[in-house]
Order: sequence, then C-alpha cells, then structure tokens
Amino acid sequence: MMIRQLRLLGDPVLRTPCDPVTSFDEALARLVSDLLDTVQVPGRAGLAANQIGSSLALFAYNLDGQFGYVINPRITGLSGSQEGLEACLSVPGVSAMRRRAAQVTVAGLDLQQQPVTISGTGELARCLQHETDHLRGELYIDQLDPAERGAIMREVNVRMAPAAR
Repeated sequence: MMIRQLRLLGDPVLRTPCDPVTSFDEALARLVSDLLDTVQVPGRAGLAANQIGSSLALFAYNLDGQFGYVINPRITGLSGSQEGLEACLSVPGVSAMRRRAAQVTVAGLDLQQQPVTISGTGELARCLQHETDHLRGELYIDQLDPAERGAIMREVNVRMAPAAR
C-alpha cells in the first residue's frame, strides 16, 4: 500500500495538461495502485494523477459505493444541471458553490486496455467532471466569478502561509 503525498495549489504539475497514457506497463500499474490507495484515505472522493505528481491522464474515484479508475478519460455525456458545494484536495480548507452537469458519463480504458465507462449523478457526476478538469490542468476555482475566486485565493494564502514559514 502506497499513499502518495498530494500536490497543492502553486505546484506547476496541477496547471499542466496531462499526457495521454500510451505505455500500459508495470510503471502504470504501480501508478494506478498508488492512486487507488491514496483515494481511499477517508474524506477523499476522487484523485487525478497530477495531484500526486504524475503527468499522465488518469484518475481514481471512491464515492457513492463506486470505486475505481479510468485511464485516458473523456466525458462522453453531460445532461441536466446541479449546483453544489465543491472543494479540492489540492486547494485545502476552502470550498465554493459551483454549477456542474447533473449526470455525466466518462469513457476510457483500464490497465488491460479494455474500454471502461462510468456514469454518475449527483456527487459522483461532480467528481467525474472535477477529476477530468484536473487532467486538463484546470481547478474548480478557475470557473468561479472573479470576486469569489479572489476571496478563495486570499483564504488559501492565509491557510498556507504558516506552512511556508
């Protein structure tokens, strides 16, 4: 079991679009295993590879009784609308209301290069969108209105300041 350290806001890996996985080897299997171990820490719903320092396009999820991973994920279906509180492990201690699709389908691959499809509503739909955004180098705070984003950034800076000393 390997629980990896999370990368936090300010780390360039979070803002760099991830590369598609092209090599399905032992290194990828270890990364998937680490993602699955790390997402199982209580309080975690999803985790993109760049949040643990990898630039490969995959994420893990552990929410609403569903647990797994998707390699090279792409959103293939969006419908409806929901607004809810959203937070991020890489932007610790803050949250904001964010509008997302209410139902989402994501398609990708597993370690055997077999097709994987996961669909979700509610919080699972939010998680699938959130993690897919991470793989494009985007954070949930990027789509907030400027005033709210500014308030979040001030809060994050206050929370992170003691750690930097």
